[in-house]
Amino acid sequence: MFLLLDALWIALFGVLILVTVFLLSLYIRGAFRWRPLLHIERVIAPTDPHFALTLKSLAGSMETTGRVVDFWGKAPEIQQARIAAIESAQFSIQFETFIMTPGKRAQDFAAALARKASEGVNVQVMVDSWGTRKLSEKYWQRLRLAGVRVVFFNPFDWRAPANYAGRTHRKMLIIDGKRVLTGGAGISDLWDGTEKDDDTQPWMDVEAALEGEVVFAFASIFQAHWQGHRLGDRSITGINMSEIYPALANQHQLGKVANPTYKAPTVDKQIFSDRQTDDDLPTTFKTVNKTADSSKEEASSPPVATMIVTPGTKPSYRDSPIETTKQLLIACARKRIWLASPYFLPNKDTRHLLAIAKKAGVDVRILTTGEKSDKKPVYYASYQVYGSLLRKGIQIFEYQPSMIHAKLLIVDDAWVNTGSANLDYRSFLHNDELDIVTDSEQLIGDIEQVFERGFANSEQIGLKQWERRSFWKYRVVGNIVRLVQWQL
Repeated sequence: MFLLLDALWIALFGVLILVTVFLLSLYIRGAFRWRPLLHIERVIAPTDPHFALTLKSLAGSMETTGRVVDFWGKAPEIQQARIAAIESAQFSIQFETFIMTPGKRAQDFAAALARKASEGVNVQVMVDSWGTRKLSEKYWQRLRLAGVRVVFFNPFDWRAPANYAGRTHRKMLIIDGKRVLTGGAGISDLWDGTEKDDDTQPWMDVEAALEGEVVFAFASIFQAHWQGHRLGDRSITGINMSEIYPALANQHQLGKVANPTYKAPTVDKQIFSDRQTDDDLPTTFKTVNKTADSSKEEASSPPVATMIVTPGTKPSYRDSPIETTKQLLIACARKRIWLASPYFLPNKDTRHLLAIAKKAGVDVRILTTGEKSDKKPVYYASYQVYGSLLRKGIQIFEYQPSMIHAKLLIVDDAWVNTGSANLDYRSFLHNDELDIVTDSEQLIGDIEQVFERGFANSEQIGLKQWERRSFWKYRVVGNIVRLVQWQL
């Protein structure tokens, strides 16, 4: 009897030590410190000519321009578009994503990349070490043998285990420095539906193809990410700026266009202990002299739109560009807020802004995943949050055919936000995300159609229905999950 009590006390003491260490680590990382909030009120209208500058300044974003040249609103179309884009590449391919899993999509994607690399195209692939953990080393070896350069984002390091929580959740595919495909979809057969979730229809997701100056912004963001992690575990004595910002690789060409006598500055190559030769540098940007034909092509192209790119690099409890972007967009609405997120766990401040907008007469609708979510505990926590919004009259729609994975936000008829970031704590505080905000009428119209299709295939959740929710699933499991939602 005494031995049993001693064992129980030892076990209890061990658990207490573990809990103490866990809480202490949170304390050291600042989880319990006061967090300054962006108190948003009396925001200028989204149609104000200074709105883009306001968003750029407050969220630490980059304002540029670009054209929406294509859009896909169905998962099978997205995979086909990516493969076609890869096959069209002549000089360079840069790709970054979070999730890749074994299956047909991953195999087809690897085959396309390997083909282009074997043709001499510079191919760079940056993937998240956690999101791609199910793929075998043989898969990556096949790509490397073909000439593809692969970097894993934030692999586990026993010297800094707490840092492993940071993930890259970005999705971008840059072709020849001229076009970028961006959205929310991963490279996984999950997007075709999963039987275990009673989800046999393709997931609802979107992807947009952009051209123009915005591609330079994406390429710079990618190369900075790439270089930072590629150099992280190597000893170097210098940094090759041509690899970080590929535009510098052809800067002598740009100089000669402006000044025929221009001579490119020389660099002592010996100072770089980890660099490619000049011939191996990614030819991401090429100078094209304008001709009459190119002018006609520009005239027939989609109109140039303002594009605000929010990288969301290394967010923290004190600074979240993604959170600021979404909250500012919500706060500025005058007519409508249509918001879609697969994992809908808005914090108190975001819920407050949505409630204020509804009270002001704004049409506020939420489109999210229902019972077919691939993360059931997160769905239970999300459902538990519905109550405070339903009581304010906000409409909530749960998509029925399958999982919705698109991350979308339309504000009035003025701006649309899409990209990789969910409306949850992980996207706000932990992940490296990449979102765009644009006033492109074409993209606003395309995404509006996605919303309308989503609403038509959804179940609208009513307050009385929510009040009859399951005690164990939502009130117990949901609330337990909400206690740790900042890590989900």
